[in-house]
Parts: sequence; C-alpha cells; structure tokens
Amino acid sequence: MSQFLTYLRLGFDHISDIQGFDHILFILTLCAVYKLSEWKKVLVLVTAFTIGHSVTLALSALQIIVANAYWIELLIPVTIFFTSMANLFYANQASHKLYYHYAMALVFGFVHGLGFSNFFNALMGDSMSITFPLFAFNVGLEIGQLLIVSLFFAFYFVLSFAIRFEHRSWILFFSGAGAGVSLVLILEPL
Repeated sequence: MSQFLTYLRLGFDHISDIQGFDHILFILTLCAVYKLSEWKKVLVLVTAFTIGHSVTLALSALQIIVANAYWIELLIPVTIFFTSMANLFYANQASHKLYYHYAMALVFGFVHGLGFSNFFNALMGDSMSITFPLFAFNVGLEIGQLLIVSLFFAFYFVLSFAIRFEHRSWILFFSGAGAGVSLVLILEPL
C-alpha cells in the first residue's frame, strides 16, 4: 500500500506544485469558460486532460515515445496560450462547442504528460509493470486537479456575490492572464 500512496502523492504534487504553476495555469485557463452550473462538463474536461496525460506517460514508460525535453517544455506554455486564445474567441460566442474543448484537453494532456515523462521514467527504473504506479499517479493527478478546480469555482462563487460581474469578464480576465503568463514562458528560453 505504501507504493500506491507514494505514486498517488507524486501525482497530486505534480499537478498542485506551485513551482510547476504552468499546470495549474493550464487547468484554470481551460476551465475559465465554464459557469458553476456546468460542473459536470468540467469534470469530463478535467478527466479528458488526465487521460491524455496518462496515455503519454504509459507510452513513454514503455519506451514507445521518447520526448525531447526542450520542445516539450516549450509546447506546454504554447498549450496555455492556445487555450487562452480559444477562450477569448468563446467569450464572444453565445455557446462553445464542447467536443472541441474536450478534444483540446485530451490532446494538450498528451503534451503535458510528455513534460513529466522523463522524471516518471526515472522513478520507474527497471520496473516490469507500470500499471499500478501509473494508476496511482493518475488518481493523485485527478484528485489534485479536482481540488484546484473546486477552489477556482469557490473563488468564482464568492466573487460573484461580492462583485456583480458578467461571466464574459471572468473569461476575459483569466484568459488574458493565461495568455500573458504563457507568452512570458514561451519567450523566456529564447
């Protein structure tokens, strides 16, 4: 059981670590277009991201995919920027296409999973089975994401009572912040 808890904690720490704020920023930016009443859609969205993340971790652990760390670290803020821009487009729409957002979360989960794959592979070492550690890691990842999303929407709920604002303003604020921070992260290594 201690191995399960180790990988569970690793997954939770991976997504909730403030040092790796790019993952938190991505999740918040991804969820910014949703209202409190759309919590079921957000659950599907977060799970789609976890599935994408899991697939690339598994493929990497099985040495089917080998990622170049430089390109992946560059692509992660690109996913945040792209998500922010999509949100800004959605802010001007009456509704957004859910399948597009779910597909985006899944594909960007692939990229984010590759960002962690080298570290995960080092932890796995010569282990024969990746199933148990990968499952535990992803349960921790999902718990961490749900906690982040819950805090995000709790903040939204409290703020909506303290200050009356349109949902469009919420989208514009978080998406603009996501775009700005991601641009800094993209340009930083150059």
